[in-house]
Amino acid sequence: MLSYRHSYHAGNHADVIKHIVLVEILAYLGQKPAPFEYIDTHAGAGLYNLRSEHAIKLGEYRGGIGKLMTKPWPLLAPYLEQVKLANRTDKLYYYPGSPLIAQRFLRRQDRAWLFELHPSDHKKLSDNTKAFSNVQVEHADGLNGLLARIPPKSRRALVLIDPSYEVKSEYVKVIDAVIKAHKKFASGVYAIWYPVVEREQIDFMAKKLVRSGIKNIQRYELGLEADAEEKGHGMTASGLFVINPPWTLRATMQELLPQLQAALAEDDGFFKCDVLVDE
Repeated sequence: MLSYRHSYHAGNHADVIKHIVLVEILAYLGQKPAPFEYIDTHAGAGLYNLRSEHAIKLGEYRGGIGKLMTKPWPLLAPYLEQVKLANRTDKLYYYPGSPLIAQRFLRRQDRAWLFELHPSDHKKLSDNTKAFSNVQVEHADGLNGLLARIPPKSRRALVLIDPSYEVKSEYVKVIDAVIKAHKKFASGVYAIWYPVVEREQIDFMAKKLVRSGIKNIQRYELGLEADAEEKGHGMTASGLFVINPPWTLRATMQELLPQLQAALAEDDGFFKCDVLVDE
């Protein structure tokens, strides 16, 4: 399905946790001079206007990045700096998607592969990244594109997988693709984003990952409210499974997640910061 448009949701609480983790991993990969590659399977448009009709209609950014920009957050400085660079002002007009955030961490020796199927978002993504010679944008299925691009020559890569999960079969397809990708490229860093709409779907993903035999898997999740008991309530939490995370990531998130819960969540909000499978 191609009905999902991230422009309605850009900058929300799900983007906050996803992009905090993204920034931490990219910064870590850039500490070594060896090149790395960034693969984004569902890249979106790259940059979102928070004053657009889409963003204003739901106003989700107000409960996400909008709550973080007005306070000093030393631990969030690397992430917030990316948002500020997209605006070039203290006011919040734009929100950078994962591709533009990643681009700022890429060096001359690094490369990015961006996949987007929605024709309008693919066009915007191409326009937003055309100035960067080390970025390749493809109008293709990202999970198939991932398998075609690994293992990279550099043997170092971050793979971000964050589909809309509008179709329930995507929960299965994503984990199946990750398992296949890991068999081809076991040393890569894989960040798999997920929305908590029905908890059983996320439990299924976690169990399948644990049973796959893949080692070194961590989970980071932020819940704005307790899991919904009835279907149709909408997304109450979101998180990421991270395979082969930087050794620094868990300590950072252990400190950050309680602060994010206090800033963004309701009274029954929660967070998860745990190891699903040891190294």
